[in-house]
Amino acid sequence: MIISKWVFPAISIALNCGSAVVCLCHGDVKRAIYWGAAAVLTTTVTV
Repeated sequence: MIISKWVFPAISIALNCGSAVVCLCHGDVKRAIYWGAAAVLTTTVTV
């Protein structure tokens, strides 16, 4: 099934984006960039 193929990457991308937002809210720009890059990398590898 195609849906099950995208479930884990979608959850991973959402968590990475959420982590980046939390880091930005706490003023930790370096970690926000790290988590944002992780989301981009996961998206690139998945698609």
